[in-house]
Amino acid sequence: MFREKLREKITTLAPAGVVFDIALGEEKFGDYATNVALVVGKQTRRAPEQVGGEIVAQLKADPECQAWFSKIELAGPGFVNFYLSDDFLRAGLKEIIKSGDGLSGLNVGQGQKVIVEYSCVNIAKRMHIGHIRSTILGDALANIYQALGYQVVRWNYLGDWGTQFGKLIAAYKKWGDKAAVEKNPIETLQALYVRFHEEMKDLVGEEAELDQIGQKEFHKLEEGDPENLELWKWFRTESLKEFNKTYKLLGIKFDVDIGESFYEKELRPLVEEMEKQGLAKESKGAIIVDLEKYKLTPALLQKSDGSSLYMTRDIANLRYRLKEYSPNKILYVVGNAQALHFDQLFTIASLFSLDQAELIHVKFGMILGEDRKKLATREGKAIPLEDLISRAVKLTRATVEEKNHGLTAEEKDMVAQMIGIGALKYEILREHRNTDIIFDWKRMLDFSGNSGPYLQYTYARLMNIISKAGKKENESPNFDKLTEGSELTLIKRLLGYPYAVLQSQQLNQTNGLALYLYELANQANRFYETVPVLKDDDDERMAARLVLIEAVGRVLKNGLALLGITAPARM
Repeated sequence: MFREKLREKITTLAPAGVVFDIALGEEKFGDYATNVALVVGKQTRRAPEQVGGEIVAQLKADPECQAWFSKIELAGPGFVNFYLSDDFLRAGLKEIIKSGDGLSGLNVGQGQKVIVEYSCVNIAKRMHIGHIRSTILGDALANIYQALGYQVVRWNYLGDWGTQFGKLIAAYKKWGDKAAVEKNPIETLQALYVRFHEEMKDLVGEEAELDQIGQKEFHKLEEGDPENLELWKWFRTESLKEFNKTYKLLGIKFDVDIGESFYEKELRPLVEEMEKQGLAKESKGAIIVDLEKYKLTPALLQKSDGSSLYMTRDIANLRYRLKEYSPNKILYVVGNAQALHFDQLFTIASLFSLDQAELIHVKFGMILGEDRKKLATREGKAIPLEDLISRAVKLTRATVEEKNHGLTAEEKDMVAQMIGIGALKYEILREHRNTDIIFDWKRMLDFSGNSGPYLQYTYARLMNIISKAGKKENESPNFDKLTEGSELTLIKRLLGYPYAVLQSQQLNQTNGLALYLYELANQANRFYETVPVLKDDDDERMAARLVLIEAVGRVLKNGLALLGITAPARM
């Protein structure tokens, strides 16, 4: 990647160990800028202007730098500014076209294995708006890691165990209807669970008895009771069928859907092992890990009644992953609310010799309504995810109907689905993950703002130019014909794509890549509006411009694909 090449070049001219920045320059101050002269000047107690002058002189004498830059200058109190040469930009365009995906063979992962845990839905409960950020962010990060040469394992860690299943089994035995579950599994099972709790409320003085029935049924499940085990497996299978419909709609696939139940038999021996090592101890009948010296609250491994907890299952899960998959890194894409849990888990991992992989909590904020309160239904309940998707597609369908008279009804439905789902995804991925998202339908579906539909529309617009021009075989474009400022600026934007993708991976963020694509689309639209490509009377220049448009379209399409968004050729 070019920025790293430049860094290597400058590093050879600075004292060993000097840490400096290379940033994208503001338009009037060049394409790149570095503060190396300021840093070296401070460390050596020399004037930054003098240090900078020496560095600039050496860079100007370097043959590679002469090919890269049209100008290198010292500015301000010691900044060095670099201006890319037109020839370098044109050569860069050729590389983008040759690379196919715009990443120029960037392979930083080199086959290293990364497990990305995301979505993590609960069996027998509806997917809701609380799941969407983890699902969409996790999938985008998995795409980005994979594009950069990592071997990615996409893991949906299911909530498929716990006392709630005893209650659900008890409720099904009392009121269940097999046909109703098969017809509408999640809604029926969730209604049974809610009914169980409502019955507990109504039976004044007898709540404990009904609760005990649930605990009894779960205990039977733990002991392998055939009837309860069969019911639990059925609930799980039917739930996954329903979840997979939503995942298919979102274009999301997982490699593994092992959940909490998988580790149940290992939990008691695990706790005993941790006690033997002196890592865990008894406290008021429960088993805990005291983390006071790490400025953390105690981690609860086992309740006083002997039942295990989420932490215990997470430790067992981590040990299994390390043994069976040998990952270099594990990303847990889970909300901010679980920050303490993961601080505890990662600390325990280091104490329990489970630190062979880099463990990262990719945390994120909430989704709020325009009133800045948690986005919910009028009754205050979480909005089902399928309802959210349905509304996005429905609202988009009306716009597609209005704007696209040339499409068939089937094509309009397909395009509306691409745009509606793309709008939802982009709205989530364009924001810094640690911030709360203020959900705004109007902004999200705007075809002219920083939105998914705007990027998709730009791509379709570019493809329309290519389509109108027609395909010319054995075309060998003469990029020397690209001399207009808008053309060269567009090429500069294209050259920034690998860095935008790499930075997204390094920070486990998607907002930088989303912003890059938005700025690329803006520049492409400015080019479209100022340069009459199809009316050009210079055939060679037209051919070069068409290849430039094709390259921009390719990068837009590939960048959107990394975010999990489809780019339709017609809208």
